[in-house]
Amino acid sequence: MKLQQLRYVCEVAKQNLNLSKAATELFTSQPGVSKQIKALEEELGVEIFVRHGKRLIAITEPGRAIIEKAQAALTDLNSLKTIGDEFSREARGSLTIATTHTQARYALPQTIRMFREKYPGVKLSLYQGSPEQIAKMTSSGEADIAIATEAIELFKDLAMLPCYQWNRCILTPPRHPLLKSKRLSLEEICEFPIITYDFAFTGRTKINQAFADKNLEPDVVLTAIDADVIKTYVELGLGIGIVAMMAYDPERDQRLRALDASHLFEPSTTRIGIRKNSYLRGYVYEFISMFAPHLNRSVVDKIISGGTG
Repeated sequence: MKLQQLRYVCEVAKQNLNLSKAATELFTSQPGVSKQIKALEEELGVEIFVRHGKRLIAITEPGRAIIEKAQAALTDLNSLKTIGDEFSREARGSLTIATTHTQARYALPQTIRMFREKYPGVKLSLYQGSPEQIAKMTSSGEADIAIATEAIELFKDLAMLPCYQWNRCILTPPRHPLLKSKRLSLEEICEFPIITYDFAFTGRTKINQAFADKNLEPDVVLTAIDADVIKTYVELGLGIGIVAMMAYDPERDQRLRALDASHLFEPSTTRIGIRKNSYLRGYVYEFISMFAPHLNRSVVDKIISGGTG
């Protein structure tokens, strides 16, 4: 059994059984991938994939178990390499963060600035996407950590580290009728067209649930994947916005007004997602504690090893 064979079966599974795409990602030939997978199956005495001619059409039941163990073995191998690398280059390396626009734009800048000052030799990469996309990136090993509000809990191989709670505000142009409200209500909000986050993003389920609990149907005329786009269209007068409170900056958003809506919606919790039982370099612990001071090294280790924090 070779590590190369384990990489091949995992990549084929990742590429939805497309041998051609897997070969491209592995920088090898399709016949070479097929040959190595067949050799592994013969050694193990079971078929990992169901075939129709030369095509792979499904993963067998033992194949699913084998792929799961192979992925775990490859993760452990990467951890061993990371340990050696950490001791040979203590403050150098890379950190890939997958997150949403709201976190990247409003929550992370101060943390990233502090981290860069302390670890100038660490290369930071910041990828943005939907919560599900960034959770998948972290689950597959493409990113070291995910920072999001939604979807992380859907991936059982990711440990969840709660960072902070936040709520929402209503954005309006100046002199909007809602600004006269003494205590904003969902009924008042429903009188106006609404611009808010796309369904996959930033606590949208909390917004939907609040209206549903009161049997209200908000007039959502436009959805977007980030708060800056929402603010642009509120400024144009297309509707009122529902965004994360952190996305409103009175100095920058002088053409907008914000109304606190924390009494209308349940708070959301932003979490960091990390692959369970993964080995973290020292500067990763530092980044986490800079972003969420209560997540010290012992707490993080306890959570990613399967405990509770």
